[in-house]
Amino acid sequence: MSNLRREITNQIAAALESNLLPWRRPWRSSKNAGRPTSVATGRPYAGINPLLCELHNSRFGFHSKLWGTFQQWKLLGGEVKRRPSDVEPGQWGCKIILYKPVTKRTIDQITGDEDENRYLVLKSFSIFNLDQVDGEHLDRFRVSKDIPPKIEMPRFDEAEKLIEASGADVRHEGDQAFYTLPVGSWPNHSDGDFIVLPDRGWFDSPESFYETAFHELAHWSEVRLGWEQDSRNYALCELVAEMSSCFVAAELGIPMGHLTNHAAYLQHWLAAMKEDANFIFRASTLASKTTDFLVSFVRPVEMAEGEVAAGKAA
Repeated sequence: MSNLRREITNQIAAALESNLLPWRRPWRSSKNAGRPTSVATGRPYAGINPLLCELHNSRFGFHSKLWGTFQQWKLLGGEVKRRPSDVEPGQWGCKIILYKPVTKRTIDQITGDEDENRYLVLKSFSIFNLDQVDGEHLDRFRVSKDIPPKIEMPRFDEAEKLIEASGADVRHEGDQAFYTLPVGSWPNHSDGDFIVLPDRGWFDSPESFYETAFHELAHWSEVRLGWEQDSRNYALCELVAEMSSCFVAAELGIPMGHLTNHAAYLQHWLAAMKEDANFIFRASTLASKTTDFLVSFVRPVEMAEGEVAAGKAA
């Protein structure tokens, strides 16, 4: 049991270190995408399993919400695709867990009374996403690759100018939001160093789009502000990015009433780091510097001596 939990913990930690946050998604997707669901029962998975499924989807680029075991897909007339040669054995399926209730009866050797003990046994098994399964009759359940409908949303001019003036390579594709670090130290990078965002038509509101864009721009700012050492602290960088997103939005006049999703996100990291009394102060300082850096693309900002100005970083 301890090995299984450690394996799951390592998997989640690796995803966090890669800036994969599947639980933070303020945008819409296809009707066939969404919360991971069992194809056999039609019920969503519970506990940690939805997160494990989302991480598996992120790793392989799958999009469907439907999952099933090898046998479940076979009974539906589907055939799980062969494991690609570059995928290690045991990694093609997504390992999820199940707590199975077990009852054990024992006889007291002295009194002869029967005792009944109930406990849960942790078991693991593999499931496969619909995108890993062949079968034309299953196509109606697959996620549509159609371009999302264009929704007319108000735009905040100064926010648009900031994104454009930053010179950041922002790519609108897929249904994930992330920043890819450059391979080498900035500015001598080669691959990487770009931001991916879903098309803005998928977002719940224009505020949600800008919040997400500013969050990723904060990550984009890390190497430009020379914080390589701090960049190794994932929790710190995530909190800084989230606080910066709030600060920049407020600075540019984006209504704060739409930033409710930040509160729970910040609480998560503050609770995780509560043992470090200096953590929040350090994060606040870095968030303020990041905010100044980003806002300086559209407004004059007085920065402390030694800090990087936007004009020099672009």
